[in-house]
Amino acid sequence: MFKKLLVAIFVLSSIAFYGQTTVTGKVYDEYLEPFPSALINSVNGQTTSDNDGNFTFTVKSGFPFSIQVSAFGYKTEVIEITSANQEINVILKENTALDEVVISASRSPERIIESPVTIERIGITDIKRNTSVSFYDGLANLKGIESRESNYGYKAINSRGFATFDNTRFVQLVDGVETSIPALNFSAGNILGLSDLDVKSVEILPGASSALYGANAFNGILLMRSKNPFDHSGISTYFKTGQMTQEAAGTNWFYDVGVRMAYKFSDYFAAKVNFTTFKAEEWHANDDANTTGVGGVKKEGNRDSHPDYDGVNFYGDEVVIDILGIGRVSRTGYAENELYDYDGHNVKFDGSLHYRPMGNDKLELIYSSRFSQGNNSYQGTNRFSQEGYFLEQHKLEVVGKNFFVRGYYTGNNTGDRTHDLRFAGVALNEKYNPNRNWFGEYIAAYSGGVPGVTPGNDKSARDFADRNRLQPGTAEFKNALNEIIATPINEGGAGIKDKTGYYHADANYNFRDLISWAEIQVGGSYRKFNINSQGTLFTDKDSPINFDMYGAYSQIQKSFLDERAKLTASIRYDKAKNFEGNYSPRIALTYDVGGSKNKIIRASYQTGFRNPSIPEQYFGLRSGPNRFILGTSEENLTRFNTVVTNSGTGAPATSVITGEDILRKSGVKPVKAENVKSYELGYRSIINIGSTNILELDLSGYYNQYENFVAFKDVLVPNYGEVSNGVPDAEAISAFANGDFLEVTLNTNTTADIDSYGFGVGLSTKVFKTFNFGANYTYSKLVFDQASDPSFQPGFNIPEHQLKVMFGNPNLFENFGFNINARWQNEFLWQSSFLDGQVDARTVLDAQMNYRIPSLKSKIKIGGTNLTGKEYVVAPGSGLIGSVYYISWTINE
Repeated sequence: MFKKLLVAIFVLSSIAFYGQTTVTGKVYDEYLEPFPSALINSVNGQTTSDNDGNFTFTVKSGFPFSIQVSAFGYKTEVIEITSANQEINVILKENTALDEVVISASRSPERIIESPVTIERIGITDIKRNTSVSFYDGLANLKGIESRESNYGYKAINSRGFATFDNTRFVQLVDGVETSIPALNFSAGNILGLSDLDVKSVEILPGASSALYGANAFNGILLMRSKNPFDHSGISTYFKTGQMTQEAAGTNWFYDVGVRMAYKFSDYFAAKVNFTTFKAEEWHANDDANTTGVGGVKKEGNRDSHPDYDGVNFYGDEVVIDILGIGRVSRTGYAENELYDYDGHNVKFDGSLHYRPMGNDKLELIYSSRFSQGNNSYQGTNRFSQEGYFLEQHKLEVVGKNFFVRGYYTGNNTGDRTHDLRFAGVALNEKYNPNRNWFGEYIAAYSGGVPGVTPGNDKSARDFADRNRLQPGTAEFKNALNEIIATPINEGGAGIKDKTGYYHADANYNFRDLISWAEIQVGGSYRKFNINSQGTLFTDKDSPINFDMYGAYSQIQKSFLDERAKLTASIRYDKAKNFEGNYSPRIALTYDVGGSKNKIIRASYQTGFRNPSIPEQYFGLRSGPNRFILGTSEENLTRFNTVVTNSGTGAPATSVITGEDILRKSGVKPVKAENVKSYELGYRSIINIGSTNILELDLSGYYNQYENFVAFKDVLVPNYGEVSNGVPDAEAISAFANGDFLEVTLNTNTTADIDSYGFGVGLSTKVFKTFNFGANYTYSKLVFDQASDPSFQPGFNIPEHQLKVMFGNPNLFENFGFNINARWQNEFLWQSSFLDGQVDARTVLDAQMNYRIPSLKSKIKIGGTNLTGKEYVVAPGSGLIGSVYYISWTINE
């Protein structure tokens, strides 16, 4: 009996062993290079190719059977396996751009060509061909997308206008997590984003997207997706270095290094970490043009010819008084490069743990953390030095086939040295010689009361009053500046202290496996803020500010007319503490012309809304002597007050001015949410040209109508007296005459009608058989009658015409490729609370050539940006953008 049992076990084991035959194969790209991380699916299970393109799996069923080999951005190949010793070599070919699958437009996978709204996208292949230093810089080459370059590490992406560097109308997400800085509500760009090595895809929806993504998805939304360690394992690195050239800064080297490590321990557990760091001289801002003051415009003259000179990038000269018999006189300011060293650097780390309890992608639990620390300058209401900032995010997420549930925390710490450069200059002047004394000495010298000083001469009087001025570079100057930086701005220094954070939760469920007649989704989100700037930015000196917001949405998609037409309808409701609830509907229709799925017409009506940002609600920021920027939520008006000193004869020595006083005297109403209605038409097609080539065409047009548009409004508020319906009483007139008033910039809504419209066209094809060619054009137009609200500044901030061209060949000859990008835009008006002015037309040329070394699994890239060498400015007051020349070495890309 025992022998029979042994024989039976042996026979069964032999059958099992025989039945589990091992099959091997290799995956290549179209240039016959090994293709790592390709996904191989069959009835026998799932596996991925390794860094050499090899894959292995065990056959548990009989022959023949088929395998599917796929990768993001490539066409899926189906191979029939007939025997265990079959030679399996799979070549993956790139998808056409319009065949790529996206998820952002409907929160459900669909081809770009079938997307119900305008969408732009880049994938792994596009990133490899990128001519810019990083993939994020390369987004500027997409149709209708603008980049506000501030320095090497910080850029702000936007579409369809109405934005400055602090773009609060455009949302950016990394794996579903918003990257906005908690207190200021604008995206940190790629400071908190992805490494080039970890990017799987980037999708951008230009225009209103609130129906699915809620508040602030007003101008658009950018979604960055990272590589999952289950599908993309291994170690990869890059090294970048080169030179940045600018007339003001000279030639400076930069260094940028990144490492990605990912490992699939089993079908159940995987993990990854990313580390990047860079060091680069920032673009110097040295505009010495005269201005009309804070938030004003440029005017004629310089320090030698204008006693009231206020230079664009000079700080401290904002302190100005009217002197009887002399005129307006300002103090002598410090140049920006005397207050800031332009030492830009950043260290960024992220890591994630991934667990699949079922051993497949039907259910996955993810925990991830992301950290960023460094230095950079930033231009908002003033110019700021962000030294030692620290950002962190922590996420826990459960992802299933038809749902996700996630929660995350985002926190910001400005560190000990973040400060306002304008107030640093003001405080330095006050420190060595208080304003009252300085102007008294100037008047005495100018009037001939000081021996040896030429009467009636501004320079001689100024030199006398400046005789004890702190000199940049000296120990006394450095010590005084350090003390001012350490002193909060609301206590007479320049320091900004902010430790704001927020908690966020959201979820989505798709009923596609439960409901067959249509695809229905529901979802919702909740966010809670804790604002704590210690009174340096907001009215939170005595206590932090807390508020929350929530939203819920639903979407239905239904195909009809033999699957040629598809209707998408969505609606979302959002509510925030200080504002009424808001509904955001969207409806879109696509139609397949001809039934080939290659010619799609789309039309949509969608809405967007934006709750005023935290600054627009809670600012209590002193932006200059006797000048404030004030948020106008009703709660903030009760929190704000300031004590002012009066100089008029018979006037009270001091006055206390509250937020309610300011709104009452200015006639401005509390800020409320803004809305946009957007109408879009579009057409996408894949057109066969000859027998081997295709032309991809994408046309789109939109018309936007805005209500309650939020922007700045400058008002003068008398320190005493009353103003009723815009008419000051006698006491208020006296206050204005004596100079006893506050200059206040308020966030409010305009009653004027504001519309904008535009269109874009993009095409791509191959020329000369193997060369890639692409071009796109964008037209943008503002419709606004300034006479309907003379003091309102819409801040459209976008050129009317943009033209972008791409030309290249990824395999000109064996292992060698190149790419060229050119961008042109016309002159346009820039409006902001820092400075208004014209931005000149510009043409920017970027190029790169690369060489692949298969034996080292490496790619060497040499390139440059702004190769014409003509420097340009993104916005008045920012640093001129010079040229960057770089070389990079990427291993296991």
